[in-house]
Amino acid sequence: MTNITTEELKARLDAGETLNLVDVREPHEVQEFNIGGQAIPLGKIQTMQAEELDELRDEEVIFYCRSGNRSGQACLILQALGFSNVKNLVGGMLDWQAKYPAR
Repeated sequence: MTNITTEELKARLDAGETLNLVDVREPHEVQEFNIGGQAIPLGKIQTMQAEELDELRDEEVIFYCRSGNRSGQACLILQALGFSNVKNLVGGMLDWQAKYPAR
């Protein structure tokens, strides 16, 4: 698993890169604030019911959550399942919102 910082991710998004973002928070958390990632709660990944991720097995996938803990778990699970390029957003949405507050 590789980590990515909020600064690195924001720079890539601002540059217009098309990224595979996956938000592993619960639905109510996603509704409160999100950066546009595909919402797949960690529980669904833990029970291996995230078939929609299969097509991304060989692509870069950036996972994020509230603080970086759940997304780190998701990365470890998917690495064990053969995903070759998973990244964890360090600090998660807490860090994002602290550095880039909504206007």
